[in-house]
Amino acid sequence: MTSHPASSDETRTRRANKGEERRAAILEAVERLLEDRSLDEINISDISKAAGVTRSGFYFYFDNKAKAVAALSRTVYGEMQEGARRYLAREGSPREMIDGLIAEVIGTWERHPNLYRALRDARDSDPSVREMWDRDRFSFVGPVASVIDAERTSGRAADGPDSRALAVVLLDMNDRAVESLSRGGPEALTPETAREALVAVWLNTIYGSKL
Repeated sequence: MTSHPASSDETRTRRANKGEERRAAILEAVERLLEDRSLDEINISDISKAAGVTRSGFYFYFDNKAKAVAALSRTVYGEMQEGARRYLAREGSPREMIDGLIAEVIGTWERHPNLYRALRDARDSDPSVREMWDRDRFSFVGPVASVIDAERTSGRAADGPDSRALAVVLLDMNDRAVESLSRGGPEALTPETAREALVAVWLNTIYGSKL
């Protein structure tokens, strides 16, 4: 029986799959290492060894460790987007909508506290990571502003300042609360107090006396 060599398409597919496996291994290694160390305490050799790739293999996929952390953060934002679906769909009472949104913000941090801390460090050290962070954060501005406008039109929410400006301020406040959770310390928020405070401010700011 004559064997036939694999087609060029099959070869490219195998290489692409292998490449995705290596990239995934690198990201998994980064997240594992962050369980015990800060981003500053981890070097490329540590990541390469944990992922089973060479240093050059790491640099084939990422320019530096900050970029690898940024790639991991896509998972975090994906979870937040899914968690925000109910709020953006305007399902439930104002309190149910906003409590669900804030619960997902806090819950995502609780699932990935070490990654959050690393992402904070990465955005401070790499301008492109900072740009990505801002882009992802502001991707929520339009949808949140649309909900505020719709709630005002329906009569459920109070009239107020420009909805986009309001969305920026409220989302910024969420980020600040998560940073406080990440930093810890005597004045840091707890997940419960952060959730209660954020829900109260969002409700009072958007709905006011309409509640």
